[in-house]
Amino acid sequence: MACTLDPLAKKIFKGVLLAELVGIFGAYFLFKKMNTSQGFRQTMSKKFPFILKVYYKSTEHSGMYGIREQDPEKRLNSKN
Repeated sequence: MACTLDPLAKKIFKGVLLAELVGIFGAYFLFKKMNTSQGFRQTMSKKFPFILKVYYKSTEHSGMYGIREQDPEKRLNSKN
């Protein structure tokens, strides 16, 4: 016997699936932008510091060390 979903359950399922896909792609593009742009990381440190902390932890967890230490140095050098 095939179990069929009623139309409301299908709409809810599609909505949840779409929201998850938007979230995944949004997180990917945010990570990519923060990974390639030091200026964007500086903007994130002013507006959303908790997101920047998650970025630093995820890069360190993946084995890329030194980004957290290099950012303040680059900011100081660019001001001089």
